[in-house]
Amino acid sequence: MRAIVYFMKDMLRFAGSKLVFNFAGMLAIGMMQSAGILLIVPLLGLTGLIELKGDDFGYLAGLLDWFGHIPFMQSLAGILALYVLIIIGQSFIGRHQAIVDKRIQQGYLRKLREDTYSSLLRADWAFYLRNRNADLVKMLTIEIAQVKKGIGLSLDFISALIFAAVKIGLAIALSPKITIAVLLSGGILLLFSRYFTRKAKQFGQDNLELSKIYQAGVTDHLSGMKDIKSNTLERVHVHWMNVLLRKVEHNAIAYTKMKTNSQFIYSAASAVLLAVFVYVLVSLFQSQPAQLLLIIVIFSRLWPVVSSMQSSLESVAALIPSLEALIKLQQECAESQELMNGRFAGGRTLELRHGLELRGVSFRYRQEGDRPYALNNIHMHIPAGQMTAIAGPSGAGKSTLVDMLLGLHKPERGEVLVDGSPLAEHNLLPLRRAVSYVSQDPFLFHASLRDNLMLMNESATEEELWEALDLAAAGDLARGLPERLDTIIGDRGVRLSGGERQRIVLARALLRKPAILILDEATSALDTVTERRVKETLDSLKGSMTIIVIAHRLSTIQHADQVIVLDHGEIVQRGGYDDLAVDGKRLFGRMVGHSTG
Repeated sequence: MRAIVYFMKDMLRFAGSKLVFNFAGMLAIGMMQSAGILLIVPLLGLTGLIELKGDDFGYLAGLLDWFGHIPFMQSLAGILALYVLIIIGQSFIGRHQAIVDKRIQQGYLRKLREDTYSSLLRADWAFYLRNRNADLVKMLTIEIAQVKKGIGLSLDFISALIFAAVKIGLAIALSPKITIAVLLSGGILLLFSRYFTRKAKQFGQDNLELSKIYQAGVTDHLSGMKDIKSNTLERVHVHWMNVLLRKVEHNAIAYTKMKTNSQFIYSAASAVLLAVFVYVLVSLFQSQPAQLLLIIVIFSRLWPVVSSMQSSLESVAALIPSLEALIKLQQECAESQELMNGRFAGGRTLELRHGLELRGVSFRYRQEGDRPYALNNIHMHIPAGQMTAIAGPSGAGKSTLVDMLLGLHKPERGEVLVDGSPLAEHNLLPLRRAVSYVSQDPFLFHASLRDNLMLMNESATEEELWEALDLAAAGDLARGLPERLDTIIGDRGVRLSGGERQRIVLARALLRKPAILILDEATSALDTVTERRVKETLDSLKGSMTIIVIAHRLSTIQHADQVIVLDHGEIVQRGGYDDLAVDGKRLFGRMVGHSTG
C-alpha cells in the first residue's frame, strides 16, 4: 500500500487544511450518527417498552437521569427536536463535505495531469526513444483516472474508518468487554481478507498489461490503416483484436468472481458471528435489555461499514498497479529531465553570430557492450548566415547529427558549441527558440490551416500568414481550399497530399522568422516544379538566417555554401557542391550520378 500512502501524502500537500477539515467533518457526521442512535434508548423508555436503569449505561447514565427528571411530553418533544437537529446538522455538514471532497479530488486530478504532462515535456529525447507514445497517452488518460479512482476509494475507506471508530467508541462506553469480543471477531475476518486483497492486486497488474497492449495496438492499427486496407490485412487484425479481447474478458470475469466470492464469504461469516453474538448477549445479559438493544443496533450498523471497508480494500488493491506505474513514470521523467529549472515559455531567443560547432563528438543510442556509434569523432562548423547541407545514404547518421545540434542528444564524447560556448542548460532553450525545425515526417493537427500556422507565431497577421505560405510555395494551395485559411485539414493533415503537408509545415516554420532553419528531408514529397520554387526561397533566405538541410534529393542543395557527407556515422567528405560532385569515384559523386541518372 506504499503507492496509496505516496499519493495521499501528495494530496495532503496539495489540499492542506482543506483535507484536514474534511476529515473533521467526517468525524462530526460520525458523532451525530452515534448521537442519533443514543436517542433510541430514552425514546423507548418514554414509551414504556423498556425499563431504563441508568447504571446499565456506564458513562451515559447522566444523560438518562436528565431525561428522567423532565415531564413526559417535554422529554418526548426534546428527544424529537434533538433528532431533527441532528439529522439537519448531519445533512448540512455532509453536503458541505461532499462539495469540498469533490473540489479536492478534481483539483488534485488536475494537478496530477499538469505535473505529469510537464514532467514529460521536461524529459529528454532519449526518454521518448525508450517509451512507446501509446503507453504515455494511456498514462495521461486512463491511468491517471485510475489513480483518481484509487484516491477516491482510499478517502471512502478513511471515511468509513472514522465512522467505525466513532461507533466503536460509543460501544466501548456502553460495554467494553462485549465490544472487544466483537472487534476480535471482526479482526479475524479482516485477516482472512488479505488473501483476496493480494489476488485483487494481481488482477489489477494483469489488467494494466492487457490495456497497454490494447492501447498500443489500436494506436498502431489506426495509424497504419491505409497499409491495412491496401494489403487486405483486415482479417489478421480482427483476429488479433479477438484474441486480446478474450483475454481482457477472462481477466474481468475472474476478478468479478474473486470479488463476489470474498463478499459472499465475508457476508456469511458476518451473519453467523452476529447471530452468535446476539444469542450469547441475550443469554448472558438478560437483565440489561436496553443496553443489549443499543449495542445490537450499533453493531448492526457497524457491520455494513466494515464490510464496505473490506470491499474498498480489494478495489484499491486492484488499482495499485496503476498507481505504481504513474509513480515509476514520474521517477523516470525526473531522472531524464533536461530542463532542471522547469521553465518553458518566455526568455530570450538566441541570435546566432558565429555559428554552431561539433568538436570531437561521438554518440551511441545505447552505451552497453560494443554497440556501433551513430556518430563517431565528428568535427564540423556550421557558419552563421550560410546554408549547410548534410548528405549521405540512409542510416549514415544525418538526423542524429541534427538532433545533436538541437541538444536532443548529449554526446558520449566531445562537445557541441553555440557561438563558441558549450551547449548546456543556460543556452539550450534560447537556441531552440531560435530554431524552426521541419522533420521528414511533417506533423499537422486536426484543426484549421490558420491554427496550424499560428502555432509558431500566435501574433502573426493575415498578411504574414500569406507571405509565409507564398514563400513555401503553398499560397495557391491555401487559396484553393474551400474555406481558405479556416479549412480543417484533418488528423495529421490527412486531407492534404504528402507534398502539400510539407509545404504547409515549411510555411509554419518560416512564419516564426527563425535565426536557424533546419529541414530534415523536408522536400522529399515535392514535385519538380514546387521543389524548384522552394529552392529559390531557400536561396533568397541565405544571409538572413542559418539554413541546415538534410536531403536525399540533392538538387535541393546545389547552392549550399558547404556540403558535409556522412557515412556510417563519420564525415567522409566536405566542401562545395560542385567540387564534391565532380569526383564520381567517391560517395557524393556517386550519389549525384544516381540522382541524375
